[in-house]
Amino acid sequence: MVKGLQKIRVVLAAVLLAVMSVVVLAPQTRAADRSAVEAFLKVTGFDVAIDSIALSAESAPEMLGLDAGDFGAEWRFVSKQVFDPEVMQERATKILVETLEDSYLAHAAEFYASDLGLRLVEAENVSHFEDDTVKYDTGREIVAEMVKDGSERIELLRRMNHAIDPNDIGPQAVQEIQIRFILAASYAGVIDLKIDEDGLRAALAENENAMRLEMEASSLANSAYTYREFSDAEVLAYTEALEHPDMQVVYELMNAVHFEVMMNRFQLLATKMGNMQPQQDL
Repeated sequence: MVKGLQKIRVVLAAVLLAVMSVVVLAPQTRAADRSAVEAFLKVTGFDVAIDSIALSAESAPEMLGLDAGDFGAEWRFVSKQVFDPEVMQERATKILVETLEDSYLAHAAEFYASDLGLRLVEAENVSHFEDDTVKYDTGREIVAEMVKDGSERIELLRRMNHAIDPNDIGPQAVQEIQIRFILAASYAGVIDLKIDEDGLRAALAENENAMRLEMEASSLANSAYTYREFSDAEVLAYTEALEHPDMQVVYELMNAVHFEVMMNRFQLLATKMGNMQPQQDL
């Protein structure tokens, strides 16, 4: 089970990095026009980030101490059905239409429609679906070279990652997804969970510091790889754009939407897995 948890943490870290998770929705915002929100999703690349949530399904059985092969040929069909891009996009769009204020939408869209913004989104969209092993191995090599050379870029990338998740809530989101997925799988009869929810939370909390370090390293490697073709000046410009108060509000909202969609899909996946009925003690 531990190996499965470690692997899915890396996958979720990459997905959450695009729009890091679990924050409170912006209060009392005026509903945005649906067509404007759909355009916003595309210009910011958030539509691709939502689609990439499906990648985390590949490691879901391992989080339960199982293997996708335990579910036979039906597994691929069920996981694709649960993580259907159209369903996830509709869920994200509906929430944003009701919560994203026009002024914040316009601010973010203006940056991402710029030359630098367009290039950044293109690089991020490609990175989402590249081979994880190649991406992280290459990213770690780039980071190692920066450390060896004493490059200031490594601190710039850390600053950028912090701007994406200023309250360091990504680890909390990952842990909550794990807990709810495991509990849902237990309720569905997929696994025989020997501890209650409090015990599960306590067990995961014991590894929280290690998880945070692991996610930080994975996020840094992901950023080093994704933005490897961008100059230090361009990375700084992106970081400063992310740090703008209006952009912070936008990211808080997108983060909450991303988390909600991911949580919803994982819980549904657990229910679907219950209908396939493999049994495993946890």
